[in-house]
Amino acid sequence: MPRARGGNKRKESRKKILTLAKGFKGKRGRSHRIAKQAVMKALKNSYIGRRLKKRTFRSLWITRIGAAAKQNGLSYSTLIGGLEKQNVALNRKMLADIAARDPRTFSEIVKTAKGAASKG
Repeated sequence: MPRARGGNKRKESRKKILTLAKGFKGKRGRSHRIAKQAVMKALKNSYIGRRLKKRTFRSLWITRIGAAAKQNGLSYSTLIGGLEKQNVALNRKMLADIAARDPRTFSEIVKTAKGAASKG
């Protein structure tokens, strides 16, 4: 009985790697061995990038909230502390959006936080 040499499974796995490497330059997109390394690195970097994106956006939101709070005469930490004391359940993403799009509403939120800060 002849030895089975991979057949379709081997072709499928190679095709899967080369499909993922589509658009890569040079041998990285054509040679299976090199494409496999390039794809593994690309997938690793995309995983890392998805995590970094979350950090970057949170940092952006905090910067925007801090700048808007300063315009209303309050520091970022005092604003967040006051909102927590008042049990205002607005996350940083929403606060940053309100600060950018609707300054009047944001100033009302700052007044709420100032009230809590002056009591404490």
